[in-house]
Amino acid sequence: SAKTMIRRVGSFATDQSLRGTALAWRARTSRSLLGDGQSTATLRRTFSSATPLEPSDASIYRTTPYVSGDSTHFGFSEVSVNEKEGKVREVFDKVADTYDLMNDLMSGGLHRYWKDYLLGISNVGSMSRLTRSSVASGVSGADLKILDVAGGTGDVAFRFVEAADCVERSKSSGLDPVSITVCDINHEMLRVGEQRARSRFGNAILDESKGLSFVQGNAQSLEFPDNSFDLYTIAFGLRNVTDVDMALREANRVLRPGGRFICLEFSHVTIPILAEVYNTYSFQAIPALGEWVAKDRDSYQYLVESIRKFSNQEELVSRMQKAGFDNARYTNLSGGIVALHEGWKPVV
Repeated sequence: SAKTMIRRVGSFATDQSLRGTALAWRARTSRSLLGDGQSTATLRRTFSSATPLEPSDASIYRTTPYVSGDSTHFGFSEVSVNEKEGKVREVFDKVADTYDLMNDLMSGGLHRYWKDYLLGISNVGSMSRLTRSSVASGVSGADLKILDVAGGTGDVAFRFVEAADCVERSKSSGLDPVSITVCDINHEMLRVGEQRARSRFGNAILDESKGLSFVQGNAQSLEFPDNSFDLYTIAFGLRNVTDVDMALREANRVLRPGGRFICLEFSHVTIPILAEVYNTYSFQAIPALGEWVAKDRDSYQYLVESIRKFSNQEELVSRMQKAGFDNARYTNLSGGIVALHEGWKPVV
């Protein structure tokens, strides 16, 4: 029942800093029993923050603006700020058709585990069931909107589609109250993603129920209204953005109050022995694999270098806090080769 769901909100908020917020959300949600659809959406966002991780103490971590002056990094090279976006687009134009295969080769298949972890911690399946149950009960305005940025080939979005049962819903008439939007700056990556989606799920989910859509856009200047999405994800894309601080502010802007930001990104290895092995593999094997599989050594050399130039775990938490996210935190995966960062847009 709705009352049972409300009681579960408090049990999910085990972190004291979240508990006060959860109580406020619970009070607002109680009003949804009287027909407040917006409050029901708030409950859904609270439900998504189950099993919070330990908050990071990155408030003491000092950061400088990600971009200052007229130049920035492109891998280990210095380029003008205006030049980087085009160079990154060129890289992904070249690798789009072999990108998923290269991910398998570069990570030994581990990228699948990392993305599955993102799916699990996002609670998209639970949120979708709650949303569909609310709609079936006649709750006005109940919906769940997910934005996956830099997700061109659909690897993360397809996990959301399956967890949310959007394919089955696409067999019914009308728009799906659960929608996943893939946004990417690169047209070629989107082309590959949409082709894969139609082949895997059929046309109805894109053309009729609109449970899945592909939109070209820039993470630094998203063409979505304020307060549009319940969940914003970005996997292995944030480090390629010219101005990460600007992208984080945009993520905060388009999230609804109480909405959740999740970033999966290569980070800084925390185990010294693993770091040595990882560095050797990265700089010697990955560019060679790029040359062998994609006939493009330079693009994969850039991908390796971009990881080393990106923020470490604590620095990214600090940047998230400065962008306006509450309870910013991270979890290291595979010894810090990858880190999952998350934060929430304040309710008020």
